[in-house]
Amino acid sequence: MQTFFSHAIRDALAEEMERDSRVIMIGEDIAEYGGAFKITHGFAERFGQERVRNTPISEGGFTGVAVGAALTGLRPVVEMMFADFVTLALDQLVNHAAKFAYMYNGQVTVPLVMRLPSGAGRGYGPTHSQSMERYLYNTPGLRVVAPSDPAEAKGMLKAAIRCDEPVCFIESKVLYGRRGEVPEGDYTVPLDQARVVRKGEAATIVAYSRMVEEALRAAEALAGRGVECTVVDLRSLAPLDMATVAAAVTATQRVVVAEEGSLTGGVGAEVVARIVEQCFDYLEAPPVRVAAADTPIPASPTLERAMTPGAQQIAEAVVSLVG
Repeated sequence: MQTFFSHAIRDALAEEMERDSRVIMIGEDIAEYGGAFKITHGFAERFGQERVRNTPISEGGFTGVAVGAALTGLRPVVEMMFADFVTLALDQLVNHAAKFAYMYNGQVTVPLVMRLPSGAGRGYGPTHSQSMERYLYNTPGLRVVAPSDPAEAKGMLKAAIRCDEPVCFIESKVLYGRRGEVPEGDYTVPLDQARVVRKGEAATIVAYSRMVEEALRAAEALAGRGVECTVVDLRSLAPLDMATVAAAVTATQRVVVAEEGSLTGGVGAEVVARIVEQCFDYLEAPPVRVAAADTPIPASPTLERAMTPGAQQIAEAVVSLVG
C-alpha cells in the first residue's frame, strides 16, 4: 500500500493508541489543531483530550510531565514542534529520562517517545532547521532512531512506543511528503539494526534519514558510470549497528559517510572513528565524510541548498575514493 511518510507516522500513532490505552500524546497544539505538521489531526476527537494533551509553550515542562507519566505506567509520546526546541528539554531527557532506570537499578522504566521533526530543506531558517541528533545520540540511556522511508517510519515508531526505554525519534520534515510502499497489518522494525538497501563492490555509502534517499540517488548516477556502490541505512544512531557497517566496509574497502547535520562532532565523526578502529586493515583509502557546512542554516532557499549536502556531493566523494 502506497502511503506518505507523514501518514505512516500518523497510522502508527493511531494503531498504538487503539492497541494500548496507556499510550498518550503530549505537545503544543496537537489536539484541535493537529500539530504543526498535522500529524495528529483528528486525534483529540477520536481518542479524547484526556489522551491527546495540548501543552503550554514550555518544552522542559511538558517533557518533565511526560517523564513522570512514564514512571507511573503510561507510555507518553511527546511531539516537539521542531527538533531545534529539544535544547529546552535536555535536562529532562539527559539527566532524568535517560538515567532513572540505572539510578533505581531497573526498578523503574521510562517508556517515552519524543518525536523530533528535523532538518533543513524548507527555508525555515537557523532555529527551525537543525539536525539535533548530535546532542542526543551520545547520551547513555537514550535510544535515537531515524527512519528513511514510510515503511521504516511506521514500523520503527510502533517499536519505539512499545519499547521500555526512552526513544528519540528523528523525522525529516522533507520526507513527510514522500510516498512509499507500507506493509499492511501490524508490524515493527528493529530499533537497533542497520540495513543494506543497495549492494555494490566499488564503495560503501553509509547514511541515515533523508540522506539515504540522497545516497541512493548518488549510487544510481554512479552506476551509470560503472561504479556500483553499497548503501547502508543506519536506521539506529544509538545504539549503532557496527556489525552491518563493518561487513559492508570490509567488502568494498572504501567508505563515504553522509549526514545532513554539520560536519564537526556529528554522527559521521563517530561512525568514521569506529570504522577506523574496526576496519583499518581493510581500507584502501581514508574514509570520507559528507555533511553540512559548519554554519547556522540560512533562511534563503538558495543559500540553504548551497550549505546542505545532497546526491552530487556524495557522488563526488565516491569518485574521489575510486578514482
